[in-house]
Amino acid sequence: MRAKVNVKTIMKMKNREKIAAVTAYDYVSAKLVDLTGVDIILVGDSVGMVAHGFNTTLPVDMNIMLLHLSSVARAQPRALVVGDMPFLSYETSIEEAVRNAGLMMKTGADAVKLEGGLEYEETVKALVKAGIPVMGHIGLNPQRALLIGGYRKRGVTEKEREKILEDAKALERAGVFSIVIEYTSADVAKEVTQEVGVPTICIGSGPWCDGQILVFHDLLGLTESPPPFSKQYANLREIIINAVKSYVDEVKSGKFPEEKHYFIEKKD
Repeated sequence: MRAKVNVKTIMKMKNREKIAAVTAYDYVSAKLVDLTGVDIILVGDSVGMVAHGFNTTLPVDMNIMLLHLSSVARAQPRALVVGDMPFLSYETSIEEAVRNAGLMMKTGADAVKLEGGLEYEETVKALVKAGIPVMGHIGLNPQRALLIGGYRKRGVTEKEREKILEDAKALERAGVFSIVIEYTSADVAKEVTQEVGVPTICIGSGPWCDGQILVFHDLLGLTESPPPFSKQYANLREIIINAVKSYVDEVKSGKFPEEKHYFIEKKD
């Protein structure tokens, strides 16, 4: 049996081996993806959109995140489990950030992830000082999409490039063990990867990062309108619809249940 992945495992993979990460939100999905040899399972706040039907991640709170995190943790995956800190769980104060991140760790996370760069350098330092491993997240920050007019590409101007690089270096100084780069120009993500000593994990930001991450529902074809940077590896949506339709048809026609699906207790 391969050893449990920890943050040191991930850090040593930079420039050696590509990191494969995927989201999972419950016991069953965590069990399944862990069988594939994935390195990181992110219990993302994207659960609000793919599992709860919200239009954004903003309505997701700590109660929702802790519920899904506990479900994933019970699967006892070999992969590193990262809990996503939801909107307003770390922005209001450093003390609140440490308290909420601590709740995630007590619930079963091996690390936490938060969005933002330079502005949260001191927050990340405090988390690390408290013994909590932190994954950074720069480029497109979905929790701040309203400030930039939606889910826009990042790193398209020189000012944005400089800000993204500045954010990455600030997070490295603060002590993160890795950095997610989302929906950012691939040449900018490449530059960040070369400039920082911690692994970078891309989503929609090109091939030159140290790893990649996709959302479980997107890669399995369960999302009705997936983002343009995702790749669909299966069409489970069609498979599920067809399977349930077959069940409905058999119930309506009386074909299900068959004799093997029930019993009759014989009486003397």
